[in-house]
Amino acid sequence: MASLMQELISTLKTELAEYEKLLQLSQKKTPILVEGKIDELQKVTNEEQDLVDNINNIDKKRAQLVNDIGNVLNKKPKELTLKKLAEILSNQPEEQKELIALQDKLKRTLQNVETVNQQNQALVQQLLEMVAFDMTLVKSMKQAPETANYDKTAANTGELFIGAAHFDAKQ
Repeated sequence: MASLMQELISTLKTELAEYEKLLQLSQKKTPILVEGKIDELQKVTNEEQDLVDNINNIDKKRAQLVNDIGNVLNKKPKELTLKKLAEILSNQPEEQKELIALQDKLKRTLQNVETVNQQNQALVQQLLEMVAFDMTLVKSMKQAPETANYDKTAANTGELFIGAAHFDAKQ
């Protein structure tokens, strides 16, 4: 049991380190979004994806460790939160303290990652709106207004004024 708890603590430390790297990358992404540097954004996004893959692997390992601890304690793994595991370690105050500290750091780091990601999401949404506006503006500049050109029956001919001067030179 003690070795499982030590391995869990070690895994949580690794997971925390990866989440801190993810937070740094997310913070690095914010000015890139503001400046609209698409190439740099792609690089950062690729790095983020690699980190997320690492975090998923670490998370699977953590879940397996919690499952193993649940088997040893004869408890369901879903019932074993970090808080409950810390309570179980009441006779091992050093590990209990370390587990509680890791839980707090993980919680704070995840909240920070979420906050930065929400800000980045808002920036991306604004960028998309700007691109849509620019595309609409360019599209509307290429469209010409319909002029009041009529044929002999006084029906509108539907000709578009493209910018060249058109006038009837017949007199």
